[in-house]
Amino acid sequence: MAMTRLEAVIEIGTSAARLLVAEISGPDSWKVIDQSELPVQLGRDVFAAGGEPCLSAAVSGSVSRESLLQCLTILRRFREQLAGWNIGDGHITAVATSAIREAANRDAVLDRILVKTGFPVTVIDGIEESRLMYLAVSDCLKHGGADFFEAPSIIIEVGGGSTDLLMIEKKKIQAAHSFRLGTVVVSEAVKSMAGNLNDTRQFLREFVGKSRVLLNAEVNLNKIQHFIALGQDPRFVADQIGISVGSGGLPGFNPHDRVHEIDRARFNEFLSVLAEYSGEECVARYKIPYGEAQFLHTGLMTYQMFLELTGARTILVPATNIREGIIIDKITREAAGTGSALMDEFTGQIVASAKSLARKYLTDEAHSAHVGVLALKLFDSLKFELGLDIATRRLLEISAVLHDIGMFINGSEHHIHSAYIVAHSEIFGLTRDEKRLITKIVLLHRGRYTPNRDSDWTVLPQADRMLILKLAAILRIADALDRDHRQRIRNFSVDFRKDTVVIRVREKKDWTLEKIAVAKKADMFEAVFGNRVVLE
Repeated sequence: MAMTRLEAVIEIGTSAARLLVAEISGPDSWKVIDQSELPVQLGRDVFAAGGEPCLSAAVSGSVSRESLLQCLTILRRFREQLAGWNIGDGHITAVATSAIREAANRDAVLDRILVKTGFPVTVIDGIEESRLMYLAVSDCLKHGGADFFEAPSIIIEVGGGSTDLLMIEKKKIQAAHSFRLGTVVVSEAVKSMAGNLNDTRQFLREFVGKSRVLLNAEVNLNKIQHFIALGQDPRFVADQIGISVGSGGLPGFNPHDRVHEIDRARFNEFLSVLAEYSGEECVARYKIPYGEAQFLHTGLMTYQMFLELTGARTILVPATNIREGIIIDKITREAAGTGSALMDEFTGQIVASAKSLARKYLTDEAHSAHVGVLALKLFDSLKFELGLDIATRRLLEISAVLHDIGMFINGSEHHIHSAYIVAHSEIFGLTRDEKRLITKIVLLHRGRYTPNRDSDWTVLPQADRMLILKLAAILRIADALDRDHRQRIRNFSVDFRKDTVVIRVREKKDWTLEKIAVAKKADMFEAVFGNRVVLE
């Protein structure tokens, strides 16, 4: 029988701080046993700055002294609550989202939290929130059958500081976006114009309308069948007019799953009625806290605007959140060493997102895919020489997918353009650090870049520099093996002969072009590993 343990997650959000305690008894067995939520108005401090009604502008203010003190008081209360569960620091994960992420005094706030409460807080970016959101939703919907995401789907969560959106088709993530379009951001922008609810509606309609072209290029919005809404606001509507999915929404769900379905027409009717009530009237009529009611109209209108872009007839509302996503992520990563199917599936989603980005820039998909196959075979053949964790293998695969993406801009300097596109694109599932590593690997896949002249390179940790060089060296060899983009080399073996790595091709053909390319691009491999590379 597996031993159980407790894990806790603290999320410092835009309008509230939240605590979740979970009991874990195995890779697929866990449950929430305690939750707390207390309001803190960090978003009002941060997003009220500037008064400029432009959601793409990163004009942010500072967390006020009063809000910081309030936050510290809440976190101390959480500390006492966790002590009651006897949960040590090694089993507590604390994260912060958009408000602290964009605060001008972010570093000072994080330092005060650490010093005064002992919680080291990790600030997660929008794409990381999307990743955790996907994990949470997938776990919540898993009883719906493996083919649930076969149909075009959108997962969306409207928060106080941002709106995170995932687009899925044929069980693969096609795009991930994090828009600076949160309830607090919008409310503060409209307030700066002395606007009302109609102004808010028009403001949202214009913003979401401009997003239509971007989103429709990734997935045909008219074909969206599943509109999956996370967050406090859609759960409020689900409680009022939704039906339990277990009572007949999707086949395969059991009645205990925390999923509700809302008919699209009924949703719109409910919002029309709700628009007649002020925040105070919503508190009195629906018995909800004022902190929940004050941004309710803005949040639900945002969901409505995105829903209008799609052909979905219903809204699915899973009662889950990124805190549960963090628990699932932790369990999955622990199981990865034993060949976790969850981790393999997740890696596949990251690669699918990278391929979707490459497709957008008209990359030679056949070449990139073949370079990926060659690179991974070299990685596996050289695993004892590399001294790298197997988890880094996926960084090499994604780098292969994206190494030529800059050809869309300019062929002669495409490695520079490739690195720029990767650095400034949203790729589902990659952390900020992982994307930084891939950016450098892509930059190094050609011979014209000298890393020691790059100021960014010199400040990287030594372990990261070596990881980049090793993976870039392999990518350069794999790219050389498909020099003519015709995928001629398919079957080869890798042998070691004294100080030489021999790539032996089984087919008897003229490999002169490939031999010249390998000889030209093997310099980094020889410098990093001390071995010559020969193609035979």
